[in-house]
Amino acid sequence: MVGLPPADSNVSGERDARVAAERWASVWKAAWEARDTDAIVGLYHPDVVFSTQPFRVVHHGLDGVREYVAQAFAEEEDPQVWVGTPVVDGDRAAIEVAALAKNGVEVTLAGTSVLCFAPDGLVLEQRDTWNQADGRRQPPERWGA
Repeated sequence: MVGLPPADSNVSGERDARVAAERWASVWKAAWEARDTDAIVGLYHPDVVFSTQPFRVVHHGLDGVREYVAQAFAEEEDPQVWVGTPVVDGDRAAIEVAALAKNGVEVTLAGTSVLCFAPDGLVLEQRDTWNQADGRRQPPERWGA
């Protein structure tokens, strides 16, 4: 499994939310590139609410996260991922993400994940918004900075 050690069971406050957000960013980058579903699922609380786009089906619990991630990985080849520096406020974080992948053709994804962390440092809620373009595009300058 790709990633960092398990979340600290004593995570609380903005400083610890920053650690949890940095862990999320690091694990998502490495695990997406390795297509390691288990590493990503390990970031989430059992009661997580996971929304990958406004107006799409919302995924609930670890099984919902696993189903979405496994399906996405099955559709992509050779992902190259950029994950930005988390912006943290209280128990919440926003993180920019961009990826190049092949999905029959080369595509570029760019978006933002907004996270809320449980006291144990696991993600309790994730709301994503992103866009996709055909072709291979580098992230804009300072993306994720």
